[in-house]
Amino acid sequence: MNPPILVVAYDIGTTSAKTCLFSLGTTLELLETHVVGYPLLTTADGGAEQRADDWWAAMCEGTREVLALSKTAPEQIVAISFCCQMQALVLVDDTGTPVRNPMGYMDGRAAALFRKELTRGFLKIEGMNARKLLSSLYITGGAAATAKDPLWKYRWVKQEEPEAFSRASTWLDVRDYLALRCTGNTAMTRDSAHLTFIYDTRPGKEGWSRTLCRMFEVDTAHLPKVQSGLERAGTLTRKAADGLGLKTGTKVFGGGGDISLIPIGSGCTERWDTHVYVGTSGWVVANADRRMVDLKNFLASISGAMPGTYNYVGEQETSGLCLQWVRDHLALDEIGVYLNGDDAPVSYDDDRLYDLMNRTVAEIPAGSGGVIFTPWLQGNRSPREDPCARGMFFNIGLNTGKRALIRAVLEGIAFHKRWILEAVERKIPKRKSLRLVGGGAKSAVLCQIMADITGRRIEVPYDPQNVGAAGAAIICGLGLGVIPSTDIAGGFIRIGARYEPDPGNREVYDRMFRVFKGLYGRNKRFFRVLNQPSP
Repeated sequence: MNPPILVVAYDIGTTSAKTCLFSLGTTLELLETHVVGYPLLTTADGGAEQRADDWWAAMCEGTREVLALSKTAPEQIVAISFCCQMQALVLVDDTGTPVRNPMGYMDGRAAALFRKELTRGFLKIEGMNARKLLSSLYITGGAAATAKDPLWKYRWVKQEEPEAFSRASTWLDVRDYLALRCTGNTAMTRDSAHLTFIYDTRPGKEGWSRTLCRMFEVDTAHLPKVQSGLERAGTLTRKAADGLGLKTGTKVFGGGGDISLIPIGSGCTERWDTHVYVGTSGWVVANADRRMVDLKNFLASISGAMPGTYNYVGEQETSGLCLQWVRDHLALDEIGVYLNGDDAPVSYDDDRLYDLMNRTVAEIPAGSGGVIFTPWLQGNRSPREDPCARGMFFNIGLNTGKRALIRAVLEGIAFHKRWILEAVERKIPKRKSLRLVGGGAKSAVLCQIMADITGRRIEVPYDPQNVGAAGAAIICGLGLGVIPSTDIAGGFIRIGARYEPDPGNREVYDRMFRVFKGLYGRNKRFFRVLNQPSP
């Protein structure tokens, strides 16, 4: 039996980067992990940016920490890979340097441009120009149907920041930029290319669509080559290796976006397997073997990391980010750890704080006393795309306390996942069990709430917050031949806990869910009045 090999996987999120050291042998074992946070830069006009150097600095610190903590020598690391946030826009010049801060997936500044370009025309489908929409659907299997899609960010920079745009050489996503920084090689993985919605995904015709590029005014010179996430992106350059603390020449595998790799890391590798993710953002993803789209509910399938697979996706803008909001603005004062007697801030470990929150929420009966929270703190995508939507607490009474509000936030996150799941299951068979992953899955209370509200068995893998990195590690294993085939990849993931729905909570949650869905339709006009940017 060959000895295990060591790989490093990077999970680059919206507000933090996680570096994970894995041992690959007959099983996948997490040896060490380190998280580095960084800011999300928001603007009053709907912008959401990050600094590329923050990602790199977090990777460098994380790599050195996991090597030191595990007492691993740099030369023991055989390969690295990435699992990254998706639908960002990273425009780089001919030296590989970003011409401006990367625009994250939540950036909605292109709303006015989107309305002007895609909603104009006599013939419309779902409010969008029929010719452009049908062309996109036919060629790509989807469409850039929201102002937050990378295509509209690209067009917004072209229109609003012509000087920066003039210096742009290549259009990349987060993973693609980091692979370039590691290897000096420029490429985009197929899942990222698909989400530009100018990439032809028809069998036998895969490649950048000149028809769509002309239609949407994209310069084809900005588009890199496209490769599979299973392919080797290159090897570490001396400069990159010195920064990371690794050995020059270490193999770098493509990896991919979080939506593509988390299914693998959660053990969902069979057709129709479905997982729910609660991280900074959130989604429901079902595995599929063909292209599917549902314009009404803003669902689409994107190319999966495994050859011949697709991920049928419904996204939620703010999911676990709502928990951070609760932590900062409700929980600290309620639990009594934010200020001490002399009004000096008290330092409190996040894990202990979330544990206190969970114990507090568990004391509140299901339904939070009738209070409903809508988790749309930065707009919404699926099943109703609306950058103007916002969060609210509905049905507060004199007896409503902060503990009930905190539980209502967890229930609101689960209500929204059920709303997306209903839309997803219009096209796939209903699943009796769901995998729940992401940082939110560490909360036993949220897991039980998710089971009760969806009416499904909830299965949680070991280390649910590291499934993206686990997917990237499995990519390394496939590329190196340590894992012989994609068919057995799911067997590397063990289940840590299962939660069955409590039938006693079904009536109250079904009643509240009907109200939850109605709150958006009855308030969308008011959201526009308060939050739509001026022309």
